[in-house]
Amino acid sequence: MRVVSLVPSLTEAVALSAPGVLVGATDWCTHPAGLGVTRIGGTKNPGIERIAALAPDLVIANEEENRAPDLAALRAAGIEVLVTGIRDVPGAFREVDRVLTACGTGSRPRWLDEAERTWSALRPSDRRTTAVVPVWRRPWMLLGRDTFAGDVLARLGVDHLYATHEDRYPRVPLEELRAAAPDVVVLPDEPYRFTPDDGPEAFPGRPCALLSGRHLTWYGPSLTEAPDVLGAALRAVRR
Repeated sequence: MRVVSLVPSLTEAVALSAPGVLVGATDWCTHPAGLGVTRIGGTKNPGIERIAALAPDLVIANEEENRAPDLAALRAAGIEVLVTGIRDVPGAFREVDRVLTACGTGSRPRWLDEAERTWSALRPSDRRTTAVVPVWRRPWMLLGRDTFAGDVLARLGVDHLYATHEDRYPRVPLEELRAAAPDVVVLPDEPYRFTPDDGPEAFPGRPCALLSGRHLTWYGPSLTEAPDVLGAALRAVRR
C-alpha cells in the first residue's frame, strides 16, 4: 500500500498506525517528528505531478483543508482520493477509523480507543464560558458554525459566540468582536500563529487564552491529550 496524505493530522495518524505506507505528505505535515517521506507542497497547492510520480494507491484529503480542483486533478490522473469530512469530535473518530481501514491497518490502534474513551468520559461543564475564536488576522476570521474546533471547545465548557453564524469561518470586523464582550478570547497558534505579542493586544482588558492549534484543530493522536492540554490553558484564564 502506498499512501499520500494532504492532511497534517491524518498524516500523523497514518504514520503511527500503519508504519511504512506513507510515501508522501505536505510541507505542513510536522508530526511525527522526523517523518521521512517525499514532500509534495502545501495543503492548498499540492504538486499534482509530484504526487502522481509517487504512484500512490490512495491520496487522503479533507473537504476543508484541500481544494476541490486539486482533488479533481488527482482523480483525472487516475488516482484514488479519499475525502474526509469532520465537523465534530464523534465524526473525527469515525473518519479516522475509515482512513486507517483504507490504509490497511489490521486492527484499530490503541491510541484511537484511548482517545475515544477520554472524550466519552468528559462530563458537561457546570460553568459555561463565552468566547470568540479568531483563526486568522488581516482580515479577522473566526470559528463559525459546524466546526470541529467549535465542538471541541463546547465539550470543554466554552460556547463560542458565532456558532450559529451562516458561515463556517466568517470575517468579522475587530470592533464587532470587541463589542461582543466574550468572557474570553481564544487564540490558537494555527492556522494563524497567535502569540503573546501578536493577538492579545487587540483585545485590551479581555482575558485571552493562547491554545495549541494542534490540540484544538487536529484529529489524530493528539486527541488523547487534548482535553487536559486545552482544559489547563482555559482554566488559567477563567479563574
